[in-house]
Amino acid sequence: MWGIVPAAGIGSRIQPLAFSKELLPVGSRLDAGIERPCAVSEYLVERMVRGGADKICFVIAPGKSDILEYFGGSYGGAATVYAVQPKPAGLCDAIFCAAPLIGPSETVVIGLPDTVWFPTEGFSALPDDRLSFLLFPVDRPEFFDAVVLGEGDDVIEIQVKRQGADSQWIWGAFKLPGRVLHELHALWRVRDRADEYIGTLVNAWLAVGGKACGVKSGTAYVDVGTLNGYRAAIGLLSEAAGNGELSDPDARFAPAWPSHRSARNARYREAAV
Repeated sequence: MWGIVPAAGIGSRIQPLAFSKELLPVGSRLDAGIERPCAVSEYLVERMVRGGADKICFVIAPGKSDILEYFGGSYGGAATVYAVQPKPAGLCDAIFCAAPLIGPSETVVIGLPDTVWFPTEGFSALPDDRLSFLLFPVDRPEFFDAVVLGEGDDVIEIQVKRQGADSQWIWGAFKLPGRVLHELHALWRVRDRADEYIGTLVNAWLAVGGKACGVKSGTAYVDVGTLNGYRAAIGLLSEAAGNGELSDPDARFAPAWPSHRSARNARYREAAV
């Protein structure tokens, strides 16, 4: 199984930083019994590995060699490789930089490396044989990509950052077969590569007969791309530690902040925007 990590963005909302935004320290982790800072992108990669990924492709910009230096050739038992997005051209362009590496029979998981979400086993809740979105409830869906579902949890529409969105559920990660990734890639090229967001491309794919489903298994989601989101992520990790979500012997991550600083997930979701 492949994991694609689109990590070529400049992180303008949280700059200036002296390093790539995907390496922003958020909380800590235990490494051979020693606590050390944890880069925000590790949370996504760790969830991909938990979900079965044994190959991770980081899509990076030409100047982001620090990500390569940080992750090296493997992470958590998964091999890591790197593809270059020559210039920032949106999420679809970044994802499809990894398409030549992926066979049609392989499974792919995709997420955003500047987010922290729970449960950690979220990718395992998604089916392997179709395009499926891991959904999270939020208070302000207009800041995200809201997913409207029909009967049987089929996706009807993805509303990209729309005021008055018709759903409180947003996608935070997704899984799909390699053949579907290549179908989306082909459609994106036919549409003159005009789709910046995955939501608009999926809407076009649904319009020509494609199928996707949404799985409402997400419990908490924070975008760490802003200072408010950064603070919310610290609180969310503390809440998770207090609730025992990080107490699994296999869990890598130590509490990020004293538990008295924690708050409810609804507050995290609101603070993140």
